[in-house]
Amino acid sequence: MPEMLPEMLRFFVSPGHNYFGHHGREPDQHPTVEVEEIECVAGCGIRGDRFFSFKPDYIGQVTFFADETYQDLCQQMNVHSRPPAVFRRNILTRGVDLSTLMDCEFELQGVRFRGHGEAKPCYWMNQAFAPGAQDALQGRGGLRAVVLSDGWLRRKIPAVV
Repeated sequence: MPEMLPEMLRFFVSPGHNYFGHHGREPDQHPTVEVEEIECVAGCGIRGDRFFSFKPDYIGQVTFFADETYQDLCQQMNVHSRPPAVFRRNILTRGVDLSTLMDCEFELQGVRFRGHGEAKPCYWMNQAFAPGAQDALQGRGGLRAVVLSDGWLRRKIPAVV
C-alpha cells in the first residue's frame, strides 16, 4: 500500500456518456453532477455514474484527477472559466502523484481500490477545456481504478471556526 494517499476534494458523476463512443459526431449533453458523497460497489464502480457495471472487469470503474494538474493547466493555458468537472473524472484529489497508485491497491475511507493506469486524455479535452489540452495532459490525465470493496466516500467539510 502506498505511503501517501490523496485528499479527496470533490466528487463527480454523470448519468451518460458525452464523449465516450462519440467519435465522428457531436458530444451528448449529459450533466456532470457534483455530489457530496459517492457509493462505491465492488466490481461495478460508482452507483449512478455512466460506467457503473459498464462491462465485466472494466478497469475504469472510477477515475481520479489531481487538483494540482487542474490548477497547473488553468495557469499554463490561461483558462480560469472551466471547472474541473469538464474533465469528466470522478474524484478530484490533492496531495499525491496519482501515477504512484498505478498497479497497486490502496484504501480511502475504508473503500479499497486498485489503480490500473492513466486515464488518458483524448481529443475531446480540446473542446471541453481548451485547444491544446489533450497534449498538455499527456502523462497526467488521471488514474483509472477498479473498486475492490463496497462503501461510501464522503467529502470532508472543514470545521468553521
